[in-house]
Amino acid sequence: MPTAEHVRDLTLDTLDTARGRAGELVISGSKAASRVADEVRERASDVELPAVDEIVDRLVLPLVEQAVPEGRATLDALLTLPGVGRKTANLVVTYAFGLPGICVDTHVHRITNRLGFVRTTTPERTEWALRAKLPRRHWIELNDLLVAFGQNVCQPLSPRCSTCPVARLCHRVGVTRSR
Repeated sequence: MPTAEHVRDLTLDTLDTARGRAGELVISGSKAASRVADEVRERASDVELPAVDEIVDRLVLPLVEQAVPEGRATLDALLTLPGVGRKTANLVVTYAFGLPGICVDTHVHRITNRLGFVRTTTPERTEWALRAKLPRRHWIELNDLLVAFGQNVCQPLSPRCSTCPVARLCHRVGVTRSR
């Protein structure tokens, strides 16, 4: 197991590289393990190699291989990986494996509550409420649609209600000022 000294010696950039490559391993399946490990080691040239080797070999690869056996990911398996929350797990399941999932970020949480479609206090509760209300065929596309809508129309502080195509259906929950 890597020691605290090894981890302390790693730069943030190196840790981000290792984390990013582990995410790619999850997406591509565990058969790519050696390729990912080699790339992490190559990019981590600023760190003493044994420290990187230990982190890759003893932490990253076993966790990913355990969570994604034979390149088949499930939401529950991905949630066992350190640092992987529901949003990330749903993104991997939907975009990498084409399986139904609902990615709830700040836009999806805010907009579905503002519309009055759900009444929840956390993104996780929003995900569960949406899973109960929406047909599975709409789950994957929901995040993309609402992120774009939230960035351009239904903005957090002052939504553009005067130009909103669904304004007549919106309950405007929490809206105190708009344009």
